[in-house]
Amino acid sequence: MHFPKLQRLPELDALRGLFLVWMTLTHLPTRFSDLVNQPFGYISSAEGFVFMSALLIGRLYIRKLMEDPADVWSHLWKRSFKIYAYHMFLLAFAFTIAASWAVHHHRAAITNLLNFYLNHPGVAITGSIFLIYCPPLLDILPMYVMFLFLTPLFLSAAVRFGWRIVLAASTLIWLLAQFSLRDIVHNWVVHVTHLQIPLQETGAFNLFAWQMVWIVGLWLGARSAQQNVPLKLVPRWGVALSAAVCIFFVAVRHAWLGPYLTETSLGLLLDKWQIGPLRVLNIAAFLIVFYWLRKYVKIAVAREPFLTLGKASLQVFCAHLLFVFGGLALLYGEMEELHGFTAILLLAVTFISLFLVAANEANKKRRAKRDAKKPPTSDIPAQPPLTISSNTHCIAVGAAAFEERPL
Repeated sequence: MHFPKLQRLPELDALRGLFLVWMTLTHLPTRFSDLVNQPFGYISSAEGFVFMSALLIGRLYIRKLMEDPADVWSHLWKRSFKIYAYHMFLLAFAFTIAASWAVHHHRAAITNLLNFYLNHPGVAITGSIFLIYCPPLLDILPMYVMFLFLTPLFLSAAVRFGWRIVLAASTLIWLLAQFSLRDIVHNWVVHVTHLQIPLQETGAFNLFAWQMVWIVGLWLGARSAQQNVPLKLVPRWGVALSAAVCIFFVAVRHAWLGPYLTETSLGLLLDKWQIGPLRVLNIAAFLIVFYWLRKYVKIAVAREPFLTLGKASLQVFCAHLLFVFGGLALLYGEMEELHGFTAILLLAVTFISLFLVAANEANKKRRAKRDAKKPPTSDIPAQPPLTISSNTHCIAVGAAAFEERPL
């Protein structure tokens, strides 16, 4: 494989930051949640975030895998364990502080999220350690951990057998996911572990379907590292057709085409959690149009705060969940979302805090790079300055020492 010099593309970080902002607005219990929930058709912030993360990883590590495969395996596994540790922290917060607040103050929103844990705490804690039990809102990181842990295997298979084989295998697994593969594997896991965790408590995401989003992201990232992005090959008529497909799905999403072409009537074909066939079509069309408009997209997104947020995506993602739980803790009775001053204050505090978290992480990385560039200090103790004395021998030594130093 030929890899030209890898150019840094800050707009990729910015896009990830944009998806984090989008995801935060979707998760916070305010009126904005409905406004930003799939406004551009059947594309969500979750698909965008997972895809962009995979693209960046594929772009960066495919070259390193060719040079030092052992280091790539080690680095990505360490990264996956780090994210796993973050996930355990969030679970500990949810199982203690959030659950306690929900029970003592009768907060139905949080109680519903943690209902299985509140009824079966032992099974829930054990299952969560093994990433089997994944409460709502806390089910993206487990998926991310698994995909990242398996990424060295995916990339190694691509190098050895080619991307066509990897993509074909991924497509086959996605197809099986549409026909209850997840149910079969779940029943087997329950049988082996004896952890009676219902399927709906293992997370909303069907990992066997979502792996295709990750694999395609890795593929495009690896190809972009070779400056050979397949999207360049799409002809103009293909771009025009893709734009028409996007417009069609936007119309379906907002029920502009009558009662027979709606999200309800198309059902599982548009399902987000198992990436239904029509959703795949919508995502593919959107990706083609998005790539064709990349110059304008770069101008729009390659700016703050998206750049900073995208560079610290892990910390920002975890922090946003804490504020989401905080927003849910403010709901009471039959209230489903916050309004007025409370909602505005929650949004302001959340996004200011997320930017401060990202900025702090960026400063840490800059300091680490600066320290790494500093030359190592010598362990040899400094010689005391020579003093001129009346001793003739000392004067001679001092003169010789000064002669060796250039002026």
